[in-house]
Amino acid sequence: MRIFHIRPAQVTEHAELLPLAQPGACADGYLWVSLTRAELRASLAEVQSVLQSLCATPLLDLHVSDLLNDQLPSHYDYTSQYDVLVFRRLAVGVGDVPKTGEPPLATGGPPALRRIDTRPVGFAVFDRVLLSVHPEDSTVRDAFAARLLAAASPDNGGAPLDVRAVSARVPTGPADLMLRVINQIVDGYLELRRDMSRQLDHWQAALIDPRSRFTNWGALMDARQSLHHLDEICDDQRSAVQDWIDSLETLPPPEGAAALRERELIMVRSRDVLEHIERVVHHVRRLEQNAETAVQMHFSVQSHRANDIMRVLTVLTAVFLPLNLIAGIFGMNFEFIPLVHKADGFWIAMGAMASIALLLVLVFWRKRYIARTR
Repeated sequence: MRIFHIRPAQVTEHAELLPLAQPGACADGYLWVSLTRAELRASLAEVQSVLQSLCATPLLDLHVSDLLNDQLPSHYDYTSQYDVLVFRRLAVGVGDVPKTGEPPLATGGPPALRRIDTRPVGFAVFDRVLLSVHPEDSTVRDAFAARLLAAASPDNGGAPLDVRAVSARVPTGPADLMLRVINQIVDGYLELRRDMSRQLDHWQAALIDPRSRFTNWGALMDARQSLHHLDEICDDQRSAVQDWIDSLETLPPPEGAAALRERELIMVRSRDVLEHIERVVHHVRRLEQNAETAVQMHFSVQSHRANDIMRVLTVLTAVFLPLNLIAGIFGMNFEFIPLVHKADGFWIAMGAMASIALLLVLVFWRKRYIARTR
């Protein structure tokens, strides 16, 4: 469990949750309580007590079950006092990442697809608390927490943030913080686009090359199924974020310029997250279409190659057919056959056969039945 007290100019990490539930402990900011599913299951009573103290409402049992479910698809739900958003992450898993320029594997499918981790991350957004539930590795949580803490002074004891840091701007509220974490989740997939495209392009080149004998069909089918699965996950992500945006649009306008500006900032960031998800959807579908197109082109190339072979064999048969006829005629067991008893009859027959063959080859060449290939 990691607990952060976030204020407009400070970020402080605390080791215990219960002291922050005291009256006035978080009056000047909000809390980010981040747990793994096992930690939430073990400390559920403590978390519910803190939420009751700070937000005047605990999590509903159904929402607790959703946050603890490791197979739940992306979706959005809400109550009158908090929102729940489950977002399946698309990030690099624990597998080794290939180095830049490393050739793709010849068998076993693209390793980038096998490294995609699609376990859900759950968020419960209150007015003063953001509760996030992560998988056991917690890579997304740790990466974003490192960005927050790196922007502060080295002692991290609540010192003012370094304005020169890239991530110096602290999220204005729990909703803003949730959207930034989701944006990092989506951007984690966008970083894999070049690697995945390079590996699938390698397969496309092997499928289209007529001289290659592509046999890795099982891995190709696995890659297509993985891309189709990613497409479904991205659709769920887009639907969840769109439901979140629709819910924000139905809320009454806030009072005050500061609250209105904060609401507009949340809407802008929500639309930005949705745009990033649209880019992921577009890229996944393009890769899926490229894989399907490569398979179709492979069979088209093979069919074209088979047609070329059959055309050549047909031309050779058509050229030798009259020659076989002439040879068959002169092979008959008749006593009197023209040219048989002449001294130069053999050469006359051979010359006629060669002339007929050459004439047929020229005719077929003019009709493009035979052509020079590279």
